[in-house]
Amino acid sequence: MHLAEHCKAEYSRVPNFILWVIAEIAIVACDIPEVIGTAFALNMLFNIPVWVGVLLTGFSTLILLALQQYGVRKLEFFIAFLVFTIAGCFMAELGYAKPVAKEVVAGLFVPKLQGHGATGLAISLLGAMVMPHNLFLHSALVLSRKIPRSVRGIKEACRFYMIESAFALTVAFLINISVISVSGAVCNSSNLSVEDQNSCQDLDLNKASFLLRNVLGKWSSKLFAIALLASGQSSTITGTYAGQYVMQGFLDLRLKSWIRNLLTRCLAIVPSLIVALIGGSAGAGELIIIASMILSFELPFALIPLLKFTSSKIKMGEHVNSISISAVTWIIGSLIMGINIYYLLTSFVKLLLHVHLKIVTKVFLGILGFSGVALYMGGIAYLVFRKNKKTTHILAFRTLEEQQVANEQGDISIYSLPREDIVSMQLPQKRSPAEID
Repeated sequence: MHLAEHCKAEYSRVPNFILWVIAEIAIVACDIPEVIGTAFALNMLFNIPVWVGVLLTGFSTLILLALQQYGVRKLEFFIAFLVFTIAGCFMAELGYAKPVAKEVVAGLFVPKLQGHGATGLAISLLGAMVMPHNLFLHSALVLSRKIPRSVRGIKEACRFYMIESAFALTVAFLINISVISVSGAVCNSSNLSVEDQNSCQDLDLNKASFLLRNVLGKWSSKLFAIALLASGQSSTITGTYAGQYVMQGFLDLRLKSWIRNLLTRCLAIVPSLIVALIGGSAGAGELIIIASMILSFELPFALIPLLKFTSSKIKMGEHVNSISISAVTWIIGSLIMGINIYYLLTSFVKLLLHVHLKIVTKVFLGILGFSGVALYMGGIAYLVFRKNKKTTHILAFRTLEEQQVANEQGDISIYSLPREDIVSMQLPQKRSPAEID
């Protein structure tokens, strides 16, 4: 069972419905930056207005879904190649920008929130990196693989999954370090042109390509746009997967991948189009930050069930997290929840103090806003303090009798075979489920 299925088994109908709605909002919020990023890429490549690019994103991913039946692995490799190419360019740019190594290391380990809006940016970065729907996605994707149904087999599989995830997150971590270091070093350089100084003052995805000019020259904007387009489509595919598993896990409802993608994309296009028409490129860039902040605010509602289930003996059996791992993960989770609540409270208080409204209106907004924060904190408290009740941990073969029964049913039953319902929800490939390993 994956995370959404465990939630459905553990919680009653109302909490499950609320968790499902929150997960769906997170998927739409994640798709908004992909829509805007794709629109920016089309703007850089073909000089298409951002709002027109937003409309075109409704077709781009559907085309990608259709192309996957000709070889999803080849397409994924091509996308990964483009993303790694732009990552390599940023790392090469580090050699030109020459950021102070001491300051880079200090920035990694000494947290600072300096300047207007720094806390909001930190929260948006957190939401963009640890997207809540990915916690549902990864727990479902592992069910499409064949794992030996034994204590040793399950432990080895868990170890390899951890290595796989750690590698992906490490690569993303290094890319982020290079992007932020290059941005800081270039924008604080003393010999910037007036045009580049203006770009640094209002730096967003649509202007970031100038950071690679030393490495790529006049091709910097084109290559950056292609990589941005590829990474946006890749992220949208993960959103489609996540939406399928969330809907199946919470509601036992399955949709075709193109229908699921179209629904999510339409919901993401509406706010993106409105902001692009009214605020232009700058407004669209702000919407990316807001959408990423929403992801961070919703993270506890996927993170707490994950931590509680993996720390529970009745859920995990002997594969339960150790006390040390549980302590570390709960400390990190508490910090995430703490900074979210701190930002919501302080931002709302500042808004009430600086907005020019009548006292009665301020009081009404204050009651409404603090009630919302109280509801948010109440939902988190419910998930944290509610005791797990359902026993759902996996059983490994332990006795000779169990193995004998399994062997009588055929060698195939010795394995926890790929969940056919999970495999069938993955995007179209010209391979049968039996070939998926």
